Amino acid sequence: MQNQIHIQEVGVRDGFQSEPIFIPTDVKVALIDELSEAGLSKIEVTAFVSSKAVPAMRDAAEVMARIKRAPGVIYTALVPNARGAEGAVAGSANEINIFMSASESHNLANVNKSTDASFEAFKDVMKVVEGGGVSVNGSISTSFGCPFEGHVDPARVLHFVERYLALGAAGVTLADTTGMANPAQVRSLTEMVYERFPGIDLTLHFHNTRGMGLANVLAGLEAGCVRFDGSLGGLGGCPFAPGATGNICTEDLAHMLWAMGYETRVDVDKLIAASKKLPDIVGHDVPGQVRKAGKFTALHSFANAKRAAGS
Repeated sequence: MQNQIHIQEVGVRDGFQSEPIFIPTDVKVALIDELSEAGLSKIEVTAFVSSKAVPAMRDAAEVMARIKRAPGVIYTALVPNARGAEGAVAGSANEINIFMSASESHNLANVNKSTDASFEAFKDVMKVVEGGGVSVNGSISTSFGCPFEGHVDPARVLHFVERYLALGAAGVTLADTTGMANPAQVRSLTEMVYERFPGIDLTLHFHNTRGMGLANVLAGLEAGCVRFDGSLGGLGGCPFAPGATGNICTEDLAHMLWAMGYETRVDVDKLIAASKKLPDIVGHDVPGQVRKAGKFTALHSFANAKRAAGS
């Protein structure tokens, strides 16, 4: 029997944060409630960050307070520091997601700190959540390549995984922040992580910047990973990769795994229905494909096909 594959939604944070317009709080809450009923394992609801720096997330506390919690779903929030962690804990987040980059240059560009300084700040975050029943996930951006430095040594990524676990993180995410990963690289690095840290709760986070997002998921699966992030509609992207497309699309990911016979407990139809609302919400088309084409089981009238071929 295959292990359950966990699909984790980041679009309502990662995706909406990348949009040039503020998504109304009522719309965010309604969409999160809809996603909660789709069978996702985890939803990254919001980010407790400076409203001045990230105005898209200025309603973080209200969103966390208003969403309906579905049994079995982990509701997580991205936090950059202890103050953000305090907000997430007050908002009854099940998990907080802290983040840094594998490359020094990207970490400086993203959070204006060295990687060592980031880990020093994480110690204060851990003090906030200590004994409160809130778990911590540590994300490593640019794990598969940096837009400034290029290749990132796998040994460096393993070093940061070790530092997160030593800090007390319950899980670690390897993020392909600007879509530089390829399947052979993904399989190799994922196998290294499992060999060095058996039993680790590992998530892979891919972007589809160069069209290899779902291929990288398959490589991760072959290496034994069972947790993958996705963004509804394929929303998102990195500001340091001009013209880049967003994260891999949640409904496309769920559809692929369902078509291959994997157990995800995700209702693909509910994801598609939610995704169809996105263009009206964000004011533009979104990259996801299954939303447009339908599931592979959606057949068409043979008679209509003959008429179309003859016209």
